[in-house]
Amino acid sequence: MTLKRWVLWLCIVALIGSELLLFQANQKKDEALANARDAQQQIEQLRAELEQGKTSSAGAQSAEIARLRSENQDLLRLRNTVRQLTETNQQLAQQLKSARQAAQQQQEQLQAWQADTAAAQQAQRAAVAAAQLRAQQQAQTEVAQRNTCINNLRLIDAAKQQWALENGKTDVDVPTAQDLLLFLRGAVFPVCPSGGTYAINAVGLPPTCSFPGHVLPP
Repeated sequence: MTLKRWVLWLCIVALIGSELLLFQANQKKDEALANARDAQQQIEQLRAELEQGKTSSAGAQSAEIARLRSENQDLLRLRNTVRQLTETNQQLAQQLKSARQAAQQQQEQLQAWQADTAAAQQAQRAAVAAAQLRAQQQAQTEVAQRNTCINNLRLIDAAKQQWALENGKTDVDVPTAQDLLLFLRGAVFPVCPSGGTYAINAVGLPPTCSFPGHVLPP
């Protein structure tokens, strides 16, 4: 009987141990299920957050893409503006170069014109001076020729008066050039240096010259 008791008690102890183990296993199972539910909730929450993140990320990516496209368009506009400004600067530089060349040519033409003008003015002044000199020389020559002609007229008149005195002529008598050669120096009848022609006239009248202005003073 004693062995049976021991076996019975062993069975009872084993049964109690099994119940305890089963209870502990059930608790662990419940805890595991609770943890699994919590993990599932966390997974669902994370999945929702992930979807929301994807949606937000897609929106952000779309906004970023739109911003980048806008910036790209702005960059293209800036590049076009820079290109246009570069072309405009090149055109302006070419126009400036052309304007400088034209100004230089005009300056050279102006300098040449000034040189020509100075040369023409100098030539004109020289021509005026030469004309004035010629006029002065001509005037001096005319004065000298007039004086010479007047002296010739005086010589003719003196020879005529001496001829009349020596030959008993009156004021109405008119001698010839041959008659007066005896009373002229070198027996040469004078000639007007200006090309005039002498008229001996009567003894009572002064001799005259056909050249204008060649007249004996009264």
